[in-house]
Amino acid sequence: MTKIIMAEDDIALNRLVKAYLKNAGFEVESYPDGKSALDGFFASGAALVLTDIMMPVMDGYELAEEIRRVDKKTPIVFMSAKDDKPSKMYGYTLGIDDYVTKPFDNDELVMKIKAVLRRTEITENNRITVGNLEMDTESREAYIAGESVPMTKREFDILFKLLSHPQKAFTRTALMDEFWDYDSSATGRTVDVYIAKLREKTAACDGFDIVTVHGLGYKAVLK
Repeated sequence: MTKIIMAEDDIALNRLVKAYLKNAGFEVESYPDGKSALDGFFASGAALVLTDIMMPVMDGYELAEEIRRVDKKTPIVFMSAKDDKPSKMYGYTLGIDDYVTKPFDNDELVMKIKAVLRRTEITENNRITVGNLEMDTESREAYIAGESVPMTKREFDILFKLLSHPQKAFTRTALMDEFWDYDSSATGRTVDVYIAKLREKTAACDGFDIVTVHGLGYKAVLK
């Protein structure tokens, strides 16, 4: 059974969401604040962390930051009444995988969680097939309609990242932090150049587009 760790200080909502997720087939450990959720995560792990932002003791931002210090893979989903762009951008900068705005439909929450887990499974399997594009991280090869597409290591890694999290917007800063060394002279413009090259090399792909998110960065949108 897939295990979820949930942090939510609204006790009534905590119980409601926990019960709904259990009925959907998940194992759920719920906590009233980020600190106890972090302790629970380190004690037993989880397939996914679902957390509010505004909480006592430790908020959701701090929880995500502490998890990402030691764990880059376990998906994190924010559920929050904060629906402003800066809050969402900051969450994605910290490395969260999705953002659900309160009030939310429970069925929609379950669908988002399942979608995030599917994306994680794709990444762990080290292979992606999107339309007529195939990518394999073990051989580091990409094919479009069976034809090999030459890519540099960085181009391959950026595209694989975007396709591993379709619909998720990545800031230029987040991409630089992950794919360029800290002492690199890379700038946001450098990222733009790489995206332009990837768009050119994947122009024949029929399964996705690399879309500019104005004021933020880029995301892969499935067709």
